[in-house]
Amino acid sequence: EFPINFMVVALHCCCLAVLVRSAPVPRSKTLVEKILRDIPTVHGATINTPGLTLDPSSQQANLQMMVKTLGIPAAPVLKQLSETFTLDLCVNRMSQGVNLHKDLLEAVSNKLTGLTDLTSDLRDLQTQIGKMQEQGHLSSAEQYQSPDLASHLNGDYEVQVADHLSLKQLLSFCHDLMRSLRQIATLQ
Repeated sequence: EFPINFMVVALHCCCLAVLVRSAPVPRSKTLVEKILRDIPTVHGATINTPGLTLDPSSQQANLQMMVKTLGIPAAPVLKQLSETFTLDLCVNRMSQGVNLHKDLLEAVSNKLTGLTDLTSDLRDLQTQIGKMQEQGHLSSAEQYQSPDLASHLNGDYEVQVADHLSLKQLLSFCHDLMRSLRQIATLQ
């Protein structure tokens, strides 16, 4: 007779092995790589306001006030897997972050063209993350509340800044997402 804790750990390891060997992880990595490649092109095609660049050295501290004014939530934090940051929590945060950025870009795309392919890729990525949750028997994402960005997009400047901030945050989130996916892929 095995102790309950041992059975829970064994079941978790089995679920993890199924998840790691399943198609959603490599497909997710491929989609994230594509999104990372496409963000600079999309940014260049949709942003025409001087000073709004993806260059990390550019001083854009004044835009932090616009983040609050526009109501753009921060992306969920992704960390290295540990006892306190479990696979379940990591995949849930992946899901929340992808949903957040998809919703932000969809709100902006109502006022700006050139974001359709990127939002479609985010939708596909969300599908793959959902498959990871199913195949790994992980819990579904916590209740997600879509940001109300559309009501703050009153003029061209707000639209441009919202697009810029959303793409810049998505770029950073995708780098974190890729690190997490690589770590998940090495677990066996």
